[in-house]
Amino acid sequence: MKSYDYLISYNIKPSVQRIAIMDYLLAHKTHPSIDEIYLALCKDIPTLSKTTVYNTLKLFVEHGAALMLTIDEKNACFDGDTSLHAHFLCKKCGKIFDLPYSNKVKQVEQIDMNGFKVDEIHQYYKGICPACAKEG
Repeated sequence: MKSYDYLISYNIKPSVQRIAIMDYLLAHKTHPSIDEIYLALCKDIPTLSKTTVYNTLKLFVEHGAALMLTIDEKNACFDGDTSLHAHFLCKKCGKIFDLPYSNKVKQVEQIDMNGFKVDEIHQYYKGICPACAKEG
């Protein structure tokens, strides 16, 4: 699905900057930070500011078009893949990887939460990725 149609499907009015940011999120499965997105796009869009990137990502998250990951305490990262999946942070290289989502966690939503309405569940893992483990 093209970014324009993707944004429309989430009731987000497409603009040149919004389309470029969503294109980047969907094309780069690296879970980029605001700074990474800004640095990648500012050459092609000289009028782009970090504030615009921040506000656009905030809008995407509010509408459900992207996920904000807080797995890394230093940076918020963003994911254009809103399907149900978990995330793994390698403590050595700092990369974030997508992992299958555990079916057991989905059951939490069906448990009586004492009146609390659960909107989100984040499944984060931290450890060493296979590439870093091979290095020793």
